[in-house]
Amino acid sequence: MKGRIHSFDTFGTVDGPGIRFVLFMQGCALQCKYCHNPDSWEMNAGRQMEVEEILGEIEPYLEYYLRSGGGITVTGGEPTLQAAFVARLFSACKARWGLHTVLDTNGFCEPEHAQELLKVTDLVLLDLKMINSDKHIALTAQPNDRIKRFAHYLNEIRKNIWIRHVLVPGFTDGYEDLSELGQFIGSLNNVNKLELLPYHRMGVYKWQQLGKEYLLEHCPTPTDQEVTRARDIIDLGIRARQADMKGIGD
Repeated sequence: MKGRIHSFDTFGTVDGPGIRFVLFMQGCALQCKYCHNPDSWEMNAGRQMEVEEILGEIEPYLEYYLRSGGGITVTGGEPTLQAAFVARLFSACKARWGLHTVLDTNGFCEPEHAQELLKVTDLVLLDLKMINSDKHIALTAQPNDRIKRFAHYLNEIRKNIWIRHVLVPGFTDGYEDLSELGQFIGSLNNVNKLELLPYHRMGVYKWQQLGKEYLLEHCPTPTDQEVTRARDIIDLGIRARQADMKGIGD
């Protein structure tokens, strides 16, 4: 079995705990307007690699990963499109070195498709883009029903997750949208961390190279104050939902 690989980073520090080997898989069903890797969308592109080849890329840096409490993170593209391959890779990393495994996913996956993968995944970084379904379609070209089911399944199996949300001024930073996001997060019992990721323009040149129109050409990066405001609104939504759930339980 071979996986289609977009690229990899041997010294990642922002995709899970510690220092990590970050593997970017090829292929994604979403087409986010702010995506910084649009070259990863095409499923049949990329480099085909076997598990052993990837293990060979990891091994020279293994001491850094183990000593820092890091490990391997598989992202994309969307890694669940190649769930069987990633499951085999994670299993090999655990059997050989006991590496900590992280799955960075947009959740556009039916739960039964990822069951074997999740068994060998220690932490899921779940990217929630927009809770309102119509706005999610406008932003990504896909509905979010499947993503919500996946999030609830992770909650049911008590899989530890970090929620990620990209804050894009004028698109994902509305009060109502952030409040809905907080209320959705508040319905889950397995969230260990919330990461608000400020929109950036580092991938714009890739859109230009691919001949794709970049619709966020004039979108600014959010300020620190805007990030703080967004987190406060989300936190309010989380607390409100948790209070409601507690009231129902009482």
